[in-house]
Amino acid sequence: QVQLVESGGGLVQPGGSLRLSCATAGVIFSVTNMCWYRQPPGKQRELVAVYTGGGNVNYADSVKGRFTISRDNAKNTVYLQMNSLNADDTAVYYCYAKPRFDPLGRDYWGQGTQVTVSS
Repeated sequence: QVQLVESGGGLVQPGGSLRLSCATAGVIFSVTNMCWYRQPPGKQRELVAVYTGGGNVNYADSVKGRFTISRDNAKNTVYLQMNSLNADDTAVYYCYAKPRFDPLGRDYWGQGTQVTVSS
């Protein structure tokens, strides 16, 4: 059974930092594309960052230069380091996994972790 478990969310002041973690189980992590999405209050879910199993990284324009996605294949974990946070970063952050070679094309979501940026 596949599990994605996020942690690291919370309340932070503007300009502060947080690091989110997403621990996975049940996927071959090294060949799984990992993403972070977020859903601000009252808005659609949006892609924040991607780290493919092949090593490619990409970011939404709104977080470039402030957020860094990384992965530890030995720990089956993906991270999102978030710096210079502002109120627009307030959202529920979700981890997403897309195995590259799943013949059924399945994908998986974590339960989400709340990030609130407020003074």
